[in-house]
Amino acid sequence: MNIIDGKLLSQTIKQEIAEEVKTLKANGGKIPHLAAVLVGSDPASKVYVRNKVQSCEEVGFESTLIRKDDSITEEELLEIIQELNEDEDVDGFIVQLPLPKHINEEKVTLAIDPRKDVDGFHPTNFGRMAQGMPSYLPATPFGIMQMLDRYNIDVEGKNCVVLGRSNIVGTPISILLSRKASPGNATVVLCHSRTKNIPEYTRQADIIVAAIGRANFVTADMVKEGAVVIDVGINRVEDASRKRGYRLAGDVDYENVAPKCKLITPVPGGVGPMTVTSLLMNTLKSCKKEVYQ
Repeated sequence: MNIIDGKLLSQTIKQEIAEEVKTLKANGGKIPHLAAVLVGSDPASKVYVRNKVQSCEEVGFESTLIRKDDSITEEELLEIIQELNEDEDVDGFIVQLPLPKHINEEKVTLAIDPRKDVDGFHPTNFGRMAQGMPSYLPATPFGIMQMLDRYNIDVEGKNCVVLGRSNIVGTPISILLSRKASPGNATVVLCHSRTKNIPEYTRQADIIVAAIGRANFVTADMVKEGAVVIDVGINRVEDASRKRGYRLAGDVDYENVAPKCKLITPVPGGVGPMTVTSLLMNTLKSCKKEVYQ
């Protein structure tokens, strides 16, 4: 069993981005600029946004953080989005989810200019991705594809099982794995909460992507020897022995599944760091106008 070290890989990619930014700067080019909108005081969202701002500093990007109380109206938030759409200096921006209940997340997503949608959530980018056209890929699936590529994991012709069908991870990664590309050309089965006898599918899988949101859902008896397992889950599990009263666990029973795997991602330190790095990669693409002219 070998670990796919997302933390190390993300640092490697950040170094590559930092070098490219230095070159852009030396040649008088534009410095990539990422903006983030944070509404409310959700602790996890605060951590995610802080990591994103910190990562921008690491690679030499300009960054802007717009913080608003959860009392902000939907109309006021849409005005902020429009201002960012029109700001020529901002190459890409994200609106951190979740949003307060009185704000329609779909309406917010649709309001973002696809050319600045570096989260890859807008239907325009999703559609371009599905058709194999240049697009901003959703950050977590993009990170997973980078892992497969840079760890030289052969996907072509392999049986892949994706657990979970969210628009953020499950559905897009199932499309990316099956596309005629590299990595890609896999035979993909997408399982979800209504799938009967999930272990029947996972036992045949060469590659499993677990993004179902249930701690330790994938057990050793569900995985064949020599499989590659990508664990996207980040779940809080009560643990009285820990100072904060909980520990983080993935969707995979790591302790018992890992010995059977050829490669596996840990939680934390696996897919998570790659998600933020993917956001930087999309912002650099936007700055260089690689997707939209």
